[in-house]
Amino acid sequence: MGYEEVSKAYRVYDIEADQVVISRDVTFDESTLGFSPMLPQEIVDDTALDIESMNISDEPHPMQFKQTGKRKSRSNSQEQVLQRTLLERRGTGLEEASAPDDSESHQAKRRSSARDNLDEEQKGSDEDNEDATPQVFWRASANAVEGSDLSEPTTFGDAVGGPDQVHWRKAICAELDSMKLRGVFRATKLPSGQHTIGTKWVFKIKRKADGSIEKYKARLVAKGFKQKYGIDYTETFSPVVKYVTLRMVVAITRYFGWTLDQLDVVTAFLYGEMKEKVFCAIPEGVEVDEDFDCFELVKAIYGLKQASRVWNETFHEFVCSIGFKVSDFDPCLYLKIASGECVLLLVYVDDVLVTGSSTELIMRTKSDLKARFEMTDSGKYAFVLGIELVDNDDGSVTMCQRRYVEDVLKRFGMSDCKAVTSPTDISSRLIPSTAATKIDAPFREAVGALMHLMTATRPDIAFAVSYVSRFMENPQVEHWMAVKRILRYLQGTKSHGICFKPDDKIDFCGYSDADWAGDHADRKSTSGYAFILMGAPISDSGRQVGASIAVRDSGCRKDKSGPELKIMEDNQSCIKMTKNPVNHGRAKHIDIKYHHIRDEVKRGDVKLEYCETTIMLADIMTKGLPGPRHKDLTAALGIHACSH
Repeated sequence: MGYEEVSKAYRVYDIEADQVVISRDVTFDESTLGFSPMLPQEIVDDTALDIESMNISDEPHPMQFKQTGKRKSRSNSQEQVLQRTLLERRGTGLEEASAPDDSESHQAKRRSSARDNLDEEQKGSDEDNEDATPQVFWRASANAVEGSDLSEPTTFGDAVGGPDQVHWRKAICAELDSMKLRGVFRATKLPSGQHTIGTKWVFKIKRKADGSIEKYKARLVAKGFKQKYGIDYTETFSPVVKYVTLRMVVAITRYFGWTLDQLDVVTAFLYGEMKEKVFCAIPEGVEVDEDFDCFELVKAIYGLKQASRVWNETFHEFVCSIGFKVSDFDPCLYLKIASGECVLLLVYVDDVLVTGSSTELIMRTKSDLKARFEMTDSGKYAFVLGIELVDNDDGSVTMCQRRYVEDVLKRFGMSDCKAVTSPTDISSRLIPSTAATKIDAPFREAVGALMHLMTATRPDIAFAVSYVSRFMENPQVEHWMAVKRILRYLQGTKSHGICFKPDDKIDFCGYSDADWAGDHADRKSTSGYAFILMGAPISDSGRQVGASIAVRDSGCRKDKSGPELKIMEDNQSCIKMTKNPVNHGRAKHIDIKYHHIRDEVKRGDVKLEYCETTIMLADIMTKGLPGPRHKDLTAALGIHACSH
């Protein structure tokens, strides 16, 4: 079930006792998948990539790859099958091809039989009923997952012996060539007292925004769960860019008319220098001289706990050496100013966004980065972090996640559901349940998927998602129906996203609202805020906050020479308390935590203005609204559909 938060141990689910056990003594059985044993399958190492024999000495040797396949001996029947396969595939460019074995055909029959059984069970079920039972959901979800994952092999043997083996073999060779070029491994004998960690091949098809295949990717990853704290790793944290930063950069580029280019670092983690002594087992598809029994990691590889951190440190040191300074607001935002011109770098792991006021400075920055790292220049930003950037006909730009919404609907069996006009049912009153049993539905998974969408590009579902997330502990049918309503709302708004419109000035202001004692279960209040830049929200939230915490949590601060930050508030008492040092017994409980905003107002950093409730944009963050009201506020908030 994952790692224990307070100790170096695993969370293990005991099926018989129906409870979660904390244990450090865990052995992973990789011969089984789920609850059904995997059928034995021979892995034919036709594509083994040997390491050239080297002179033996006491010192570890650098690893060298030689793309020569060594074949294991086969039976006569296997050779006949292989020869027929080679004749059929002559002209594909492969010198060898692995032979399909009986286990593969048996697995195919078993999968076909399983699909037939599912289809038989589905006959007669009411698939158009959104209130269908959880069993119907699971069948629809199983079909969706099976259809989406068939082309991505899960093992090395499936990759080199499957229908797309040409592409996967090229991807494997490209990965090993990158490791050779970076000097990732050294072949060596395992020192006494040391241990090795395993490796695994992971295969993924990278797709474009329209869903078409961009490339086949193969990654050799380490089994980081076998690393030991204090021995194989210490610190693991590395920053990632905030969505508010990404939105702000997109808004700024739209205002100034700057280009926003995208770069992708090829095998980024392989640039990180290892500080700890880590040894890994010899990967599948690689053969070494018999004098060596393991590899020493000179550079970090994917899967290591510290891999992301050491890559971030390597990139940070380089960009600072070429004149960039890290932003105080976001450690993944870098700024460089030269001769009155500026250039910005936005980094998310191995994706780099570049923009600025000078084309020459941007090109120079790209050249410096490409000289240090192998990079793919994708040109104009179009699709990164699962977010699509669409240029509309009116000159505006929309950040949307159409494909992600479609995937979520398909994943939870709601692709053909009927759309609704608002994500919440205002007539429904949800309360926590004390029932002993939970609903048999993927409640947590669905809420988690919706949270990602909410934080990235869809603040219009912020209240609805935060509302259903209160019932994660013991969800019941009514709670699951509330989640399905959000999915039905997304069905009708797939192409909606945050839309930044061109303007002749940067208009920046915030809206703060609260639904006092609006929770029918415990009478807690819900507060929300939204900070608007270029007609769209760059920072928003819907939870238990006030105007003071909204200023602090939003990350928005007035520049020393810039204008004051304007916040719209529909509570007259709140505004008066920030301007006048009035305090009495019934207000002392908010004196320390919330009166921080008084200092902001006194310094001139923040200005509070009254806003009528009818035009309060943050109202959508604090309560469920009727369809027409929700639609009006969504449009006013800057959430629009893409033009194409």
